[in-house]
Amino acid sequence: LSSHAYLKKYYGNAIINSNSNSNSHSNRTRYDIFTFVSLLKACSQKKAIWEGKSLHSQILKLGLLEDHHHPYLASTLISMYAMFDMLFLAFSVLENLPFRCTVSWNALISGYSQQGRFYEALICFDLMQIEGLSPNVVTFICILKVCGSIGELDKGKEIHDHVFNRGLIDKDVVLGTSLVCMYAKCGELSRAKEVLEMLPIRDVVAWSALIAGYAQQGQGQGQEALSSFEKMKSEGISPNEITFLCTLKACASIRDIEKGEDIHFEMVTKGFLEKDIMLGSALVDMYAKCGAFFEAQKVLRMLPMQNEVAWSALVAGYAEMGCAQEALECFEEMQNKGFSPNPITFLGILKACGSQGSIKKGEQIHVLIVGANRGLLLKDTVLGTAL
Repeated sequence: LSSHAYLKKYYGNAIINSNSNSNSHSNRTRYDIFTFVSLLKACSQKKAIWEGKSLHSQILKLGLLEDHHHPYLASTLISMYAMFDMLFLAFSVLENLPFRCTVSWNALISGYSQQGRFYEALICFDLMQIEGLSPNVVTFICILKVCGSIGELDKGKEIHDHVFNRGLIDKDVVLGTSLVCMYAKCGELSRAKEVLEMLPIRDVVAWSALIAGYAQQGQGQGQEALSSFEKMKSEGISPNEITFLCTLKACASIRDIEKGEDIHFEMVTKGFLEKDIMLGSALVDMYAKCGAFFEAQKVLRMLPMQNEVAWSALVAGYAEMGCAQEALECFEEMQNKGFSPNPITFLGILKACGSQGSIKKGEQIHVLIVGANRGLLLKDTVLGTAL
């Protein structure tokens, strides 16, 4: 069924049931609440904004938001508006609730976080506590993600203290993993490692967060990333796509082609390259940065699906190693195959033009950059500097 027909079918049933006198008021209300929760989730999944607003209107008419025993209806409504990026309506729903609770605040905090409005999420976190409501595990996980996203280390440490004092880390592996992620993203890798080692249960997500943190630091911490990768496997934990991506980045940063080849073999054995195009691109990038261009080309041509990221990695690799002519030829081939250059491609090819003194080619690239996105040079100062 189309989203409209699907919602109309069940929305109609909800109206009929809400007006039925066959059940007691409490049973009918409970049935209506669960029905509307399902319908609102369907609206979110189908991006059916008008149907969602219509359901909201019906919920208000029935007075269902006044039942403080069922906070999940309000939280689902808030989540729906947040998914539509209509956070002013999400906040309005919460503001007009006769009874606010941690569950409804969590929905709003999560909504702000998912839309990248991290400071508003932090403000909501503070407002919730001002109202006398205690954060729960879900709140802490969401706020730790926010802290990691904007580098709010002090706030993250404050959350860590709350979590530690309440003994929550030992009870929830996701919360412990979120702490590791927060410290790693804030560059506090020693604290991230310390928290990881204290976790009663370590999973691939926590290890990947630490490895990603090390890999992000570049050459200085590349070896630590590889050591953590080996330690993770020694504990019997299998790498996932994120782990491989970060480890390949570490190999590239320290030019460890032998370790890169081992990871390549492991990914092929486990069938990862057939499922994830980003892994293929990362592998091309690793070989290119290690100067192994024959292997980089071989991987690129064997990928089940190629993209501009993989081609750009090869172009940038050639340019970085001073192989200007090869970079230009690779760039031409990339375009002939129908792949559009991205800022990384442009940076690599401009470097090649500069090293070769190819002013005419450089001027052509300038025209391409302006043609591809007229605002690109205003947004990307590094690209402007390269020109």
